[in-house]
Amino acid sequence: MKDFKIKGLVDPMSQPGSKQHLAVMKAAHDQTAYMLNFWAGASRYFNDFNIPVLLAISYLNRVESVRWFNTSPFESWKAYIDLWKFNWELSMRGLTGGMQAMSRYGSMEIQNGIHALVNSLKGMNGNPGDGENVFGYIGRHAETMDLVANRYPQAIRDIEPEYGFHFERGDHIKAAETDRFILYRIAPTDPTIKPKDNGKPVLILPPYVLGANILGFLPGENRSYAHCFANQGIPTYIRIMKDIATTPAVQVLTCEDDARDTRYFCEQIKSIHGKPVTLNGYCQGGYSAVCDLLSGELDDLVDALITCVSPMDGTRSKGLAHFLNNLPARFNDLAYGTKILPNGNAVADGDLMGWVYKLKSIELETPVVTFFRDMSMLSRTGGKISKTAAALNYWLQYERSDLPIAITEMSFAAYNTPVAKDGTLPVKIFGRKLNFKRIQEKKIPWLICYGQADDLVEKETALAPLDYIEAEVSAFPKGHVAIATSWSLPTSACATHTCFGEQNYRGPVRFQMDLDNQLDTAKKAGPGKKAKPRAAKKKAKAPAK
Repeated sequence: MKDFKIKGLVDPMSQPGSKQHLAVMKAAHDQTAYMLNFWAGASRYFNDFNIPVLLAISYLNRVESVRWFNTSPFESWKAYIDLWKFNWELSMRGLTGGMQAMSRYGSMEIQNGIHALVNSLKGMNGNPGDGENVFGYIGRHAETMDLVANRYPQAIRDIEPEYGFHFERGDHIKAAETDRFILYRIAPTDPTIKPKDNGKPVLILPPYVLGANILGFLPGENRSYAHCFANQGIPTYIRIMKDIATTPAVQVLTCEDDARDTRYFCEQIKSIHGKPVTLNGYCQGGYSAVCDLLSGELDDLVDALITCVSPMDGTRSKGLAHFLNNLPARFNDLAYGTKILPNGNAVADGDLMGWVYKLKSIELETPVVTFFRDMSMLSRTGGKISKTAAALNYWLQYERSDLPIAITEMSFAAYNTPVAKDGTLPVKIFGRKLNFKRIQEKKIPWLICYGQADDLVEKETALAPLDYIEAEVSAFPKGHVAIATSWSLPTSACATHTCFGEQNYRGPVRFQMDLDNQLDTAKKAGPGKKAKPRAAKKKAKAPAK
């Protein structure tokens, strides 16, 4: 993918008369191009945000066409008044955020415009100005707007061959398969690295709604969470959900199916490498991993657990849980986000789920805010579009997936019903109660990783198990996907295969490597002897500044 830079601009006021006329004509052309691209770009941002709005309205109409006649008129009118109040609050928050974004951008550019005008007046008097003049100012804005409206979207599309795993290329071995999932073994990006076949394996469970490719972000740039393990010689596997749109078995997938398939994959992995599996879930995949483990289906197969930015008690969330609590009770129902497929199966609409995440932080996610935020970013970088920015936006725009209803209900319960005082989760698998304390009873070491600036799965949400059991904690700077993007770079300050920070946090890869070393040491020590594991941290320390 090419990087784009704003070209240098010639000062027309330093040119003789005919060239000044050409400069004026060019400025008029630039101004026209600016306005056309402004409206084209703004329309795209508004459309991207408003398409889920239309989906939500269609689902609302479908559900209410039945419920309206099954509830009293008084209940219905009260619910609609509450919904109107809720929407009004969201609208005001969004309007405030948009006005602040425009104000920030406008105040900066007004100063630049005044400076350009002064420079132009100096140029008319034969004095060289300090910086750009009016013509340069207009040309720069036209260039920036062309980037936002045309070249930036194209750069996002162009990053697709470099983004994610691309299993269709055959680089990664298909190790096993069920009706719902495919198990792949991740190959190192460095062909000189030889995987340790007798090493302790790790099985990664990606999030359902965010997709797996965020964990294989930019392998060619050494920014890939899954490859962080593989590049250390660790036998690394990832569970990939089949296409829900074309696979009926995925459409009706249950939590029990999730546990059974995970057990099958762990059996295959353990038989290959001769060592128990470390289960590693990212975001929603972490919650699924914990539930599968607590169900007892993975006994004797999994002996260690890693969760990264995973919501363990969604009711502690300051963002999403607050949003759901303020939503009128009648409309806090998965039926309003359910898509009916042509074959009659119901699934949760992934686009609508992603839109809900935007609504909870609407003052930061309205089309006006994101439009001016991208304008500011491209203006600051001189028009250079980094691969990281392009790949992140590709993920945000093209990687949403619909979800099986049962899996969505599991997450819905986690965000609406708190964990009980004794550590029992608000969901069941195979009719069995799931309690955090079982992990400690089975003496399974657990590393919980969270993002210090994560506004999707906040610290309190990720660290909820510490109220019931002991677990080791690693606090990573930045937000929700930073572990998979920023810190997956081996040379970064918080690289996943290192210990970092004042608290000497262990990254997930370092944790896995230490577990493998402990197994090897115990094997050499002889039967009945075990290597002493690193002590777990019950309480999370204050994040390093």
